[in-house]
Amino acid sequence: MIRKCLFPAAGYGTRFLPATKAIPKEMLPVNTKPLIQYGVEEALEACCDTMAIVTGRGKRAIEDHFDISYELEHQLKSAKKEHLLKETIDVINNCAFTYIRQKEMKGLGHAILTGENLIGNEPFGVILADDLCINNNGKSVLGQMVDLYNRFKCPIVAIQEVESKDLDKYGVIDGVMLEDSIYEIKSMVEKPNPKDAPSNLAVIGRYILTPDIFPILYATTPDKRGEIQITDALNKYAKNNRVLAYVFKGTRYDCGSIDGFIKANVDLYNKMKA
Repeated sequence: MIRKCLFPAAGYGTRFLPATKAIPKEMLPVNTKPLIQYGVEEALEACCDTMAIVTGRGKRAIEDHFDISYELEHQLKSAKKEHLLKETIDVINNCAFTYIRQKEMKGLGHAILTGENLIGNEPFGVILADDLCINNNGKSVLGQMVDLYNRFKCPIVAIQEVESKDLDKYGVIDGVMLEDSIYEIKSMVEKPNPKDAPSNLAVIGRYILTPDIFPILYATTPDKRGEIQITDALNKYAKNNRVLAYVFKGTRYDCGSIDGFIKANVDLYNKMKA
Protein backbone atom coordinates (compact mmCIF):
# COMPACT_ATOMS: atom_id res chain seq x y z
CA MET A 1 0.00 0.00 0.00
CA ILE A 2 1.32 3.45 -0.91
CA ARG A 3 0.91 5.66 2.16
CA LYS A 4 3.57 8.32 1.60
CA CYS A 5 4.14 10.82 -1.19
CA LEU A 6 7.42 12.71 -1.58
CA PHE A 7 7.43 16.28 -2.91
CA PRO A 8 10.82 17.63 -4.06
CA ALA A 9 10.35 21.37 -3.44
CA ALA A 10 13.79 22.87 -2.93
CA GLY A 11 14.42 24.38 -6.38
CA TYR A 12 14.86 28.10 -6.95
CA GLY A 13 12.29 28.56 -9.74
CA THR A 14 14.61 30.87 -11.67
CA ARG A 15 12.38 30.90 -14.77
CA PHE A 16 9.80 32.83 -12.73
CA LEU A 17 12.08 35.50 -11.30
CA PRO A 18 11.49 38.05 -9.90
CA ALA A 19 8.22 36.50 -8.63
CA THR A 20 10.10 33.60 -7.02
CA LYS A 21 12.74 35.72 -5.29
CA ALA A 22 10.77 35.50 -2.04
CA ILE A 23 7.91 33.14 -2.97
CA PRO A 24 8.53 29.40 -3.52
CA LYS A 25 7.64 28.40 -7.07
CA GLU A 26 5.48 25.65 -5.57
CA MET A 27 3.33 28.39 -4.02
CA LEU A 28 2.60 30.13 -7.31
CA PRO A 29 -1.19 30.07 -7.75
CA VAL A 30 -3.12 28.48 -10.56
CA ASN A 31 -6.23 30.61 -10.18
CA THR A 32 -6.49 30.84 -6.38
CA LYS A 33 -4.76 27.60 -5.35
CA PRO A 34 -0.98 27.07 -5.07
CA LEU A 35 0.60 24.45 -7.27
CA ILE A 36 1.70 22.29 -4.36
CA GLN A 37 -1.84 22.08 -3.01
CA TYR A 38 -3.00 20.57 -6.30
CA GLY A 39 -0.27 17.95 -5.86
CA VAL A 40 -1.19 17.21 -2.25
CA GLU A 41 -4.86 16.84 -3.19
CA GLU A 42 -3.84 14.42 -5.95
CA ALA A 43 -1.83 12.37 -3.44
CA LEU A 44 -4.75 12.35 -1.01
CA GLU A 45 -7.08 11.14 -3.75
CA ALA A 46 -4.60 8.29 -4.30
CA CYS A 47 -4.99 7.37 -0.58
CA CYS A 48 -1.63 8.74 0.57
CA ASP A 49 -1.94 10.11 4.10
CA THR A 50 1.62 11.38 4.69
CA MET A 51 3.22 14.13 2.61
CA ALA A 52 7.02 14.16 2.81
CA ILE A 53 8.25 17.51 1.52
CA VAL A 54 11.91 18.18 0.67
CA THR A 55 12.40 21.93 1.03
CA GLY A 56 15.27 24.41 1.04
CA ARG A 57 16.10 27.91 2.17
CA GLY A 58 13.30 30.38 1.59
CA LYS A 59 10.55 27.75 1.49
CA ARG A 60 8.87 28.41 4.85
CA ALA A 61 5.73 29.59 3.06
CA ILE A 62 5.00 25.95 2.17
CA GLU A 63 5.01 24.92 5.84
CA ASP A 64 2.91 27.95 6.77
CA HIS A 65 0.37 27.17 4.05
CA PHE A 66 -0.26 23.67 5.41
CA ASP A 67 -0.71 24.91 8.97
CA ILE A 68 -3.51 26.44 11.01
CA SER A 69 -3.86 30.23 10.84
CA TYR A 70 -6.01 31.14 13.82
CA GLU A 71 -6.21 34.86 13.12
CA LEU A 72 -7.16 34.44 9.46
CA GLU A 73 -9.71 31.74 10.22
CA HIS A 74 -11.25 33.91 12.93
CA GLN A 75 -11.55 36.84 10.51
CA LEU A 76 -13.10 34.66 7.82
CA LYS A 77 -15.59 33.20 10.27
CA SER A 78 -16.62 36.67 11.43
CA ALA A 79 -17.20 37.70 7.81
CA LYS A 80 -18.95 34.40 6.95
CA LYS A 81 -16.25 33.58 4.39
CA GLU A 82 -15.05 30.28 5.85
CA HIS A 83 -15.66 28.59 2.48
CA LEU A 84 -12.61 30.37 1.05
CA LEU A 85 -10.28 28.16 3.10
CA LYS A 86 -12.37 24.99 3.22
CA GLU A 87 -10.29 23.03 0.68
CA THR A 88 -7.02 23.89 2.40
CA ILE A 89 -8.35 23.06 5.87
CA ASP A 90 -9.70 19.75 4.58
CA VAL A 91 -6.21 18.91 3.31
CA ILE A 92 -4.61 19.86 6.64
CA ASN A 93 -7.10 17.74 8.57
CA ASN A 94 -6.77 14.65 6.38
CA CYS A 95 -3.03 14.09 6.17
CA ALA A 96 0.26 14.59 8.00
CA PHE A 97 3.17 16.70 6.75
CA THR A 98 6.83 16.02 7.33
CA TYR A 99 9.71 18.19 6.14
CA ILE A 100 13.44 17.96 5.54
CA ARG A 101 15.82 20.44 3.91
CA GLN A 102 17.95 19.71 0.88
CA LYS A 103 21.11 21.60 1.72
CA GLU A 104 22.44 21.71 -1.86
CA MET A 105 20.62 21.58 -5.20
CA LYS A 106 22.11 18.42 -6.72
CA GLY A 107 19.32 17.14 -8.94
CA LEU A 108 16.05 15.26 -8.57
CA GLY A 109 17.78 12.02 -7.57
CA HIS A 110 19.57 13.83 -4.75
CA ALA A 111 16.29 15.42 -3.61
CA ILE A 112 14.64 11.98 -3.45
CA LEU A 113 17.65 10.62 -1.58
CA THR A 114 17.39 13.51 0.89
CA GLY A 115 13.86 12.35 1.67
CA GLU A 116 14.92 8.80 2.58
CA ASN A 117 14.55 9.35 6.34
CA LEU A 118 11.00 10.63 5.82
CA ILE A 119 10.05 7.62 3.71
CA GLY A 120 11.66 4.68 5.49
CA ASN A 121 11.43 1.14 4.16
CA GLU A 122 8.23 1.30 2.13
CA PRO A 123 7.08 2.11 -1.42
CA PHE A 124 6.17 5.72 -2.07
CA GLY A 125 4.86 8.16 -4.61
CA VAL A 126 6.73 11.18 -5.96
CA ILE A 127 4.98 14.28 -7.27
CA LEU A 128 6.73 17.23 -8.89
CA ALA A 129 4.32 20.07 -8.15
CA ASP A 130 5.20 22.08 -11.25
CA ASP A 131 3.83 19.24 -13.39
CA LEU A 132 0.14 19.95 -12.82
CA CYS A 133 -1.96 16.95 -13.85
CA ILE A 134 -5.73 17.19 -14.18
CA ASN A 135 -8.14 14.35 -14.89
CA ASN A 136 -11.70 15.59 -14.61
CA ASN A 137 -13.32 12.32 -15.69
CA GLY A 138 -11.65 9.76 -13.46
CA LYS A 139 -8.82 8.98 -11.08
CA SER A 140 -5.88 11.29 -10.60
CA VAL A 141 -2.63 10.37 -12.33
CA LEU A 142 -1.04 9.16 -9.09
CA GLY A 143 -4.23 7.23 -8.30
CA GLN A 144 -3.98 5.46 -11.67
CA MET A 145 -0.35 4.60 -10.92
CA VAL A 146 -1.19 3.26 -7.45
CA ASP A 147 -3.68 0.88 -9.07
CA LEU A 148 -0.90 -0.33 -11.36
CA TYR A 149 1.50 -0.72 -8.45
CA ASN A 150 -1.04 -2.88 -6.66
CA ARG A 151 -1.00 -5.17 -9.72
CA PHE A 152 2.71 -5.26 -10.53
CA LYS A 153 4.51 -4.34 -7.26
CA CYS A 154 7.36 -2.54 -9.01
CA PRO A 155 8.53 1.03 -9.72
CA ILE A 156 6.43 2.99 -12.21
CA VAL A 157 7.06 6.25 -14.06
CA ALA A 158 4.42 8.35 -15.81
CA ILE A 159 5.10 9.09 -19.47
CA GLN A 160 3.58 10.97 -22.36
CA GLU A 161 4.39 11.47 -26.02
CA VAL A 162 6.20 14.74 -26.71
CA GLU A 163 7.39 16.41 -29.88
CA SER A 164 10.86 15.40 -31.01
CA LYS A 165 12.22 18.93 -30.66
CA ASP A 166 11.40 18.87 -26.91
CA LEU A 167 12.94 15.50 -26.01
CA ASP A 168 16.13 17.12 -24.74
CA LYS A 169 14.12 18.51 -21.80
CA TYR A 170 13.10 15.10 -20.43
CA GLY A 171 14.12 11.63 -19.43
CA VAL A 172 13.16 9.36 -22.33
CA ILE A 173 12.41 5.63 -22.21
CA ASP A 174 13.17 2.70 -24.46
CA GLY A 175 10.57 0.07 -23.68
CA VAL A 176 8.44 -2.85 -24.79
CA MET A 177 4.64 -2.55 -24.65
CA LEU A 178 3.12 -5.03 -22.21
CA GLU A 179 -0.47 -3.95 -22.75
CA ASP A 180 -2.33 -0.80 -23.70
CA SER A 181 -0.56 2.25 -22.19
CA ILE A 182 1.93 0.13 -20.19
CA TYR A 183 5.57 -0.40 -21.17
CA GLU A 184 8.34 -2.40 -19.55
CA ILE A 185 11.44 -0.21 -19.58
CA LYS A 186 14.61 -1.59 -21.17
CA SER A 187 16.61 1.61 -20.66
CA MET A 188 16.24 5.33 -19.98
CA VAL A 189 18.29 8.33 -20.98
CA GLU A 190 18.26 11.81 -19.44
CA LYS A 191 17.77 14.76 -21.82
CA PRO A 192 19.01 13.11 -25.02
CA ASN A 193 19.78 14.85 -28.24
CA PRO A 194 16.46 14.46 -30.12
CA LYS A 195 18.14 12.63 -33.02
CA ASP A 196 19.55 10.06 -30.58
CA ALA A 197 16.42 9.61 -28.45
CA PRO A 198 15.21 5.98 -28.21
CA SER A 199 11.53 7.02 -28.47
CA ASN A 200 9.24 10.01 -28.10
CA LEU A 201 7.96 8.78 -24.70
CA ALA A 202 9.09 11.23 -22.05
CA VAL A 203 8.96 10.89 -18.26
CA ILE A 204 6.90 13.52 -16.44
CA GLY A 205 6.77 14.39 -12.76
CA ARG A 206 4.97 11.35 -11.32
CA TYR A 207 6.73 8.27 -9.96
CA ILE A 208 6.09 5.32 -7.72
CA LEU A 209 9.36 4.06 -6.26
CA THR A 210 10.36 1.25 -3.94
CA PRO A 211 12.88 1.68 -1.09
CA ASP A 212 15.55 -0.37 -2.89
CA ILE A 213 16.07 2.69 -5.10
CA PHE A 214 17.91 4.45 -2.26
CA PRO A 215 21.10 2.30 -2.33
CA ILE A 216 21.22 2.76 -6.11
CA LEU A 217 20.89 6.53 -5.73
CA TYR A 218 23.76 6.50 -3.22
CA ALA A 219 25.91 4.73 -5.80
CA THR A 220 24.83 6.83 -8.80
CA THR A 221 27.59 8.98 -10.25
CA PRO A 222 26.69 12.68 -10.60
CA ASP A 223 26.36 13.96 -14.16
CA LYS A 224 28.57 16.63 -15.71
CA ARG A 225 26.62 19.32 -13.83
CA GLY A 226 27.21 17.56 -10.52
CA GLU A 227 23.59 16.38 -10.27
CA ILE A 228 22.28 12.93 -9.34
CA GLN A 229 19.51 12.00 -11.76
CA ILE A 230 16.66 9.65 -10.86
CA THR A 231 16.65 8.65 -14.55
CA ASP A 232 20.19 7.25 -14.21
CA ALA A 233 19.27 5.36 -11.03
CA LEU A 234 16.15 3.84 -12.60
CA ASN A 235 18.15 2.92 -15.69
CA LYS A 236 20.48 0.88 -13.47
CA TYR A 237 17.55 -0.61 -11.60
CA ALA A 238 15.85 -1.67 -14.83
CA LYS A 239 18.82 -3.81 -15.88
CA ASN A 240 18.01 -6.40 -13.20
CA ASN A 241 14.47 -5.54 -12.12
CA ARG A 242 11.14 -4.59 -13.64
CA VAL A 243 10.36 -0.89 -14.09
CA LEU A 244 7.14 0.11 -15.83
CA ALA A 245 6.18 3.25 -17.73
CA TYR A 246 2.56 4.30 -17.92
CA VAL A 247 0.87 6.58 -20.47
CA PHE A 248 -1.50 8.28 -18.05
CA LYS A 249 -5.04 9.50 -18.63
CA GLY A 250 -5.46 13.22 -18.12
CA THR A 251 -3.95 16.57 -19.03
CA ARG A 252 -0.52 17.67 -17.90
CA TYR A 253 0.54 21.31 -17.71
CA ASP A 254 4.23 22.13 -17.52
CA CYS A 255 3.93 24.84 -14.88
CA GLY A 256 7.70 25.01 -14.62
CA SER A 257 7.50 27.02 -17.84
CA ILE A 258 5.78 30.38 -18.20
CA ASP A 259 3.77 29.20 -21.24
CA GLY A 260 2.49 26.11 -19.42
CA PHE A 261 1.72 28.07 -16.27
CA ILE A 262 -0.34 30.65 -18.15
CA LYS A 263 -2.16 27.94 -20.12
CA ALA A 264 -3.06 26.12 -16.88
CA ASN A 265 -4.49 29.31 -15.40
CA VAL A 266 -6.56 30.07 -18.48
CA ASP A 267 -7.84 26.50 -18.98
CA LEU A 268 -8.79 25.93 -15.34
CA TYR A 269 -10.40 29.36 -15.11
CA ASN A 270 -12.51 28.62 -18.19
CA LYS A 271 -13.53 25.22 -16.77
CA MET A 272 -14.48 26.84 -13.48
CA LYS A 273 -16.66 29.39 -15.27
CA ALA A 274 -18.25 26.89 -17.68
